[in-house]
Amino acid sequence: MPLKKYGVLKGKAIGGKRETEASSPHFQIHMTAGDVQYRIAVNVKSQLSPSELLFLVNDDFQHSITASLPGLPVGFTPLRSQPGGQALDFIRGNLFNRLDMRLLPPNLPGPNNDLSDQIEHYVARAIAEPDALIYAFGERWGPEEGVPDKIFGFTPGNGIHDIHMNQGNTPRFKSDDGVWQDGGLLFAFPSSRQWVGVFLAFQSQAWHTDDRTGHASPDVPNPGPGPEPSPTEPDHLVQIVGALVNPIGPAPEQETVTLLNASPESIDLTGWKIADRLKKTHTLSGVINAGATLVVILPQDVQLGNKGGIITLLNDKGLKVDGVSYTAQQAKKEGWTIVF
Repeated sequence: MPLKKYGVLKGKAIGGKRETEASSPHFQIHMTAGDVQYRIAVNVKSQLSPSELLFLVNDDFQHSITASLPGLPVGFTPLRSQPGGQALDFIRGNLFNRLDMRLLPPNLPGPNNDLSDQIEHYVARAIAEPDALIYAFGERWGPEEGVPDKIFGFTPGNGIHDIHMNQGNTPRFKSDDGVWQDGGLLFAFPSSRQWVGVFLAFQSQAWHTDDRTGHASPDVPNPGPGPEPSPTEPDHLVQIVGALVNPIGPAPEQETVTLLNASPESIDLTGWKIADRLKKTHTLSGVINAGATLVVILPQDVQLGNKGGIITLLNDKGLKVDGVSYTAQQAKKEGWTIVF
């Protein structure tokens, strides 16, 4: 079953604490949302071997999701696990390029050399800046009436966990799988107009999953981290390198997506699809030669909105090959192609 209480907590950080002795250590964040206190439990070590987590910190996070988050009320907001809203999905939401993720140990002596250091830095900044907010995506627990929090001592115990990818799990954790229910931390620093995204995944998780269950897709090897895709899996063989989302003239406009075959071989695109933010698709055909580009004209039912969106390329087996996102600011210039 997927997570039962998935959503996002919007609040103010007032404290942070490392765990070093626990069998499954976390970085613990103490937050307030109005008069309610919460603990955010962020995994920094896997229970399965290898124990180091995949992580990505993007200190210039630009994605269409950030436009709608400030309008959420302070506190916990349940989210529907579906495209088009605020729910996160590391695979389908095009939040980042998974090849940018790296491995870090949970705790090491010295500064700026472990996963806890990375999280602690931005938590400390969020505490120090009066207008800074944290959006913590994951599963809620509590309130546990009459039970004090085991880390920060407030009553009742209350918080968010599963602040990591929640799909493509090994059989031991398969019951937590689902789509559009991934965890993460987004830090908003309004004074500097900056968003910071922190995304975590376990090395044991798969990066191609079923669109309904979130279970690992069979017969597709887990690619793991690294700068180059494996020849046995489809990631980035063909890349989305541009999109004309705001053509000159009144609607309906002729929007386009530009593809580049980055591989050394010609690729038959028959049965491949381009999907928009709401997962409406346009089916492709023909061959794209090695090193060549192809401009795809989209039909009217596949829409690249001017207020930001995502574009995904799927192969003939429905597996994600590439995905990008763009913001309303990027789509502002009429007639200009956005370059990814």
